Amino acid sequence: MEDRLSRVFAALADPTRRDMVARLAVADATVNELAEPYAVTVQAVSKHLKVLEEAGLVSRSREAQRRPVHLEAEVFDLMTHWIERYRREAEQRYRRLDDVLAELGEERGTQDEGAAS
Repeated sequence: MEDRLSRVFAALADPTRRDMVARLAVADATVNELAEPYAVTVQAVSKHLKVLEEAGLVSRSREAQRRPVHLEAEVFDLMTHWIERYRREAEQRYRRLDDVLAELGEERGTQDEGAAS
């Protein structure tokens, strides 16, 4: 997967990684803190974090002895813009369909009035 958006969606396809992102949205955490609720090794959590990091969703820094993981929220702008584009297109299609159905309803109403006279 070459493009960044594909990497982001692929990274978020895993429920454990989505949960980690949700937890990091609240506060930065260390690998050990992120590993606590899961029945997996710290190494497995590190692998998940590497996928998130390669997708640009998280970064790691060094604060004294800690290496907190930080959520890079601007990546969500990339996803939001992509989703919003298709949401607008779908809304436009539904509006056109509503217009067609309204026209058909008006034509039918006119036909019913003519038959009643």
